[in-house]
Amino acid sequence: MELQGLKTVDGEDPPRILHLNPRLRGDWSGKPVIEQNTCYRMQWGTAQRCDGMRSKDTEETVDRQVKCENWIRDNNDTHSEQSKSSWWLNRLIAGRTKKMSIDWPFPFSEEKLFVLTLSAGFEGYHINVDGRHVTSFPYRTGFALEDATGLSLNGDIDVDSVFAASLPATHPNFAPQRHLDMSNRWKAPPLLDQPVDMFIGILSAGNHFAERMAIRKSWMQHQLIRSSNVVARFFVALHARKEVNVELKKEADFFGDIVIVPYMDHYDLVVLKTVAICEYGVRVAFAKNIMKCDDDTFVRVDAVIKEGKKVPENRSLYIGNINYHHKPLRSGKWAVTYEEWPEEDYPAYANGPGYIVSSDIANFIVSEYDSYNLKLFKMEDVSMGMWVEKFNSSRPVQYVHSLKFSQSGCVEDYYSAHYQSPRQMICMWNKLQQQGRPLCCNMR
Repeated sequence: MELQGLKTVDGEDPPRILHLNPRLRGDWSGKPVIEQNTCYRMQWGTAQRCDGMRSKDTEETVDRQVKCENWIRDNNDTHSEQSKSSWWLNRLIAGRTKKMSIDWPFPFSEEKLFVLTLSAGFEGYHINVDGRHVTSFPYRTGFALEDATGLSLNGDIDVDSVFAASLPATHPNFAPQRHLDMSNRWKAPPLLDQPVDMFIGILSAGNHFAERMAIRKSWMQHQLIRSSNVVARFFVALHARKEVNVELKKEADFFGDIVIVPYMDHYDLVVLKTVAICEYGVRVAFAKNIMKCDDDTFVRVDAVIKEGKKVPENRSLYIGNINYHHKPLRSGKWAVTYEEWPEEDYPAYANGPGYIVSSDIANFIVSEYDSYNLKLFKMEDVSMGMWVEKFNSSRPVQYVHSLKFSQSGCVEDYYSAHYQSPRQMICMWNKLQQQGRPLCCNMR
């Protein structure tokens, strides 16, 4: 059973606000378990597993409920007879002074009707089966009941009926006026009449109102951006729904930080947004370096600026979490055909959620595009690697690899952190301001 959020990217599964998975035959343990977890942009958190052992008294509770209740962990008849003998022996030795406990079987079994109740408390979710509390799961930063837009049930079960009460009516991205804070405080500062240290282009989708607002309220409030020494802009293509485009135009006009590219949004055309970022960076912002990131990427602005300054000013640079000798996937959801990419290896390329190129590379890309000589590939980060490789054939490029441009969530002392939800963005910014150091909010 899952509480699912709104799908954020075509081709990816929707976020799992809550994932509840009872397994009758267990997993690697071979015994029944109940697993609970969250998932955002297809990245799972750390699972909470209940295997029949009650949570320790020293472990944190959820609304004063333990995370895991106990149940009989082995239904083997031989073991049961041995348990009975042990119980009588202990009773003869200890007498009646010991308090008796009641053991319950695993709450689910084949061909047995059950009633499961999911409730949301102040601190987390609570699961009851047939009126008995079984498990509780604490809320995780970035995953809230208000983000759930659907209930999903799958597996070998027959559903008799479903009752729901007090559920949220709409997702924030269906009602942008509920989420956009139309305050002058969040407007983009004016561009300076001089070159800037860095331009940050942020790929976004038309209906990602919540994601953009979270960035405006978090890392786009950095002093380097507010002083216009660093410029950040969202790059958004047209949405399939006319009403979304109407709201998007209003948002762009008010905040002044959105560049609308004139074509319908599609995964295969994301690479054109990257070209647009390069063009804006060199022809509008006149930036020394250009960074590209996604709208679910938290950026430590001062850290990426510092990383860029480690390379001498007269050197071309390509900085990020760089992949070497990666091979195209020839099957599955992200398959690439031989017609699309005939070579066996990709060029060295930095992962798309966050990388930096120098302005001479960006200018080369724009010039090649204007002269119709730029080769385009549907994976924008691989395309960038291909363009840098071509530029490198005539002028040396300094490749700088760092795992701190994190591809899969948040890591210690990150430069950029991918797969961050709007609430995680705000949480990470607050920690950065209050504690003066980068701390994660992904609760993993």
